[in-house]
Amino acid sequence: PVPREPMAAWPCALARPVISRIPCRLIQVRGPGAGDQPAHPCLSCPAHEVLSSLPLQVMLYFNVYYFPVWCLAEGIMLHLKYHLLPWHYQFLLVTAFLILSLAEGCRLYLGYLGNLQEKVPELAGFLLLSFLIQLPLLLFLLADSQVIHLPLEVPMHSLFLAFLLLEIVAAFLALRTMTKQLAAQFHLRQLQEGGRAEPGHSPANPCLAPANAAWEQWE
Repeated sequence: PVPREPMAAWPCALARPVISRIPCRLIQVRGPGAGDQPAHPCLSCPAHEVLSSLPLQVMLYFNVYYFPVWCLAEGIMLHLKYHLLPWHYQFLLVTAFLILSLAEGCRLYLGYLGNLQEKVPELAGFLLLSFLIQLPLLLFLLADSQVIHLPLEVPMHSLFLAFLLLEIVAAFLALRTMTKQLAAQFHLRQLQEGGRAEPGHSPANPCLAPANAAWEQWE
């Protein structure tokens, strides 16, 4: 027969999903003479959960190397067909090329910073630049019938668009995971502050008391 956990261990088991999402430095409690052992059996000092997206980082890595190739090829093709275009399309294509080039550098920087360092504002900026600037300009370069498409131009833009769409999906999923993590930490902070507001108040869950004490020590 499988041994069952006693009733006293249920609060600890229920608190593990919440406590496991707290960074290790916030819940590591050291009492006198305790050494490196946790002060409570429920708090075994879990490792910090990595929230960075591996698929997004892989696509950003290859995109960094592909972007200079795309810039060089697009600049050469724009130079070759420039005199064949109407004057308004000359202005539109040069403007689109400059905006794409400048925005892509900022976008890749925000993507690296937001994904590796798990920063929500930078990752949100990466997502906005991808969706609001890069995607419409690339669709204009691919779908406009008045733009003269050279043989190499369509494959180059199509590969760039594939990178962009995959990065938008991966960045959205990573951003959703990071916001859930921040929301869990915020609710735990509110719970800790609510328990500290009443003098002599002890939380009903015994697994949260060492976490509250560790938070006060960390502050």
